[in-house]
Amino acid sequence: MPDHQGLSKPGLEQLRGIALFATLSPATLSEIAAVATLHTVPADTHVLLQGDGCSAAYFILSGVVRIYRVSEEGREQVLVSLGPGKAFNTAHIFQAAGTNPAHVVTLSPALLCTVQKDDLLRLVTARSDLALALLRDFADRLTHLTNLVEGLALHSVQQRVARFLLDRVAPVADAVGGSVRNHQPELRRWTQQEMAVHLGTVRDVVGRELRTMEAAGILRLERGRIVLISREALEDLARR
Repeated sequence: MPDHQGLSKPGLEQLRGIALFATLSPATLSEIAAVATLHTVPADTHVLLQGDGCSAAYFILSGVVRIYRVSEEGREQVLVSLGPGKAFNTAHIFQAAGTNPAHVVTLSPALLCTVQKDDLLRLVTARSDLALALLRDFADRLTHLTNLVEGLALHSVQQRVARFLLDRVAPVADAVGGSVRNHQPELRRWTQQEMAVHLGTVRDVVGRELRTMEAAGILRLERGRIVLISREALEDLARR
């Protein structure tokens, strides 16, 4: 991670805000606080680069990060966006020669807590509650990646676009039809390119599917936004 000013030590109350640490004993939290470091990171900063050596685990106290991979051809696939209380890079530090599995970039100014690889491995050996918490975290990550693979392998692009609009953009509709607004912590509108990298496709395909939905009377495309006309029809597309 780039070296940033304002490095300091986290307090116990800050650490309790991390979901992975919620069940830890006060003694374990104190040991983590003793070796952890806070980093203030500006928006649009790459915290990790895919393929670099894995040297630390990261815990988000504020802000949002996006985790994504890039293929040899330059295609991007977003794996997940994470906000306050979440962690990343907690699995690959357990590999002898672990590398960062993906790029991580901040989508907003962020306050990150880091624990170096050697310190975390030592604490896991000494503190069984931390080891169990990490195993639960790994299980959650496996479930997320299994669902991601299922969506890419078993669902059409049309289904994936419909599910994206329903589940990730969280439309707000009234009797006439409401604007599709982004309720994710990024707090900004999605472009067709951003949708494409989340859905494992390209912008032109996303645009074609949106125009097909518009022709079917499911939604209306306006400058800078999508207006939902029939949530029921969109839900039907997502189930096909």
